[in-house]
Amino acid sequence: MIVYHKNNEIDREQWDNCIRNTPGAKPYAYSWFLDIMSPGWQALVDDDYDSVFPVPGYTRFGIQYIATPAFLQQLGAYSPDNSSTKAIKEFLDYMPDFYKFIDLCVRQKIDDNVYKVSLKVNYELDLSHPYESIAGNFSDNCTKYINSSAGKKLDIVGDITPDEIINLFIENKGKELNWVKDRDYQRLKNLINFCLINKKGRIIGIRGTRKRLIFAIFIIEIRGITTTLFIVNTLQSLEKKIDYFVFNYLIKKLSSTKTILDFAGLSVPSAASFCESFGCAKAPYYRIYRNRLIWPLGILK
Repeated sequence: MIVYHKNNEIDREQWDNCIRNTPGAKPYAYSWFLDIMSPGWQALVDDDYDSVFPVPGYTRFGIQYIATPAFLQQLGAYSPDNSSTKAIKEFLDYMPDFYKFIDLCVRQKIDDNVYKVSLKVNYELDLSHPYESIAGNFSDNCTKYINSSAGKKLDIVGDITPDEIINLFIENKGKELNWVKDRDYQRLKNLINFCLINKKGRIIGIRGTRKRLIFAIFIIEIRGITTTLFIVNTLQSLEKKIDYFVFNYLIKKLSSTKTILDFAGLSVPSAASFCESFGCAKAPYYRIYRNRLIWPLGILK
């Protein structure tokens, strides 16, 4: 039986056990990730945590709604033993009616005329094989850019602070993303600090002259999946193809392991050619949308 839980009713140990044992589960659904990036999140739980569905619920103008938080790519149904495609239909059918507005990215495709469903694409690279085998699938341009950047004597550094990588992002991309608020950056900073302290992630990058940061990437590492959650390019790094150099470095380090390199931070369409040049496979996910608000409240975003 499915039960709706408020935030303080969720058993986080049982929750995380369910997520951990669900094949292909990414970091977004763990309780520690949600606690930081979607404070007050709620949940749908089936059969004593045999299956779960995280609900990033919010309240605005007295209206309760569901929306995908900033810097969180996808959620959905999680179940170690049961079909998650079947589970998500059951969870959505049970969704409390007080959520009149739902705009959520989920990992499973749903066939339901109640929701408007649109396809989104992420990219993943299987690093189970030796590096030479993986590199054999790089495009010619990818190999050229890797070799070109390698000749520039770049050094990977790991002494980058959360403030440094976030400030670099704001300087280079912040104006284009006016929907990302100060609170979102603060939550991201809290997430990075949590992962660094608890050895769930790291920041690596490249410094230019005078040790000025010119490229950085925040990586979350959980069992079987390395997620490039937050990536910052600058004009200088783009000119020198530094992103190719750093991703090649990661692939070398993780090759011949049972690891999936998730290019989540590069899921925007304009970066598709970059991901595909490394031989990545497309990993679809879906945006589901439902609006039952009465106008003018229907403009809630």
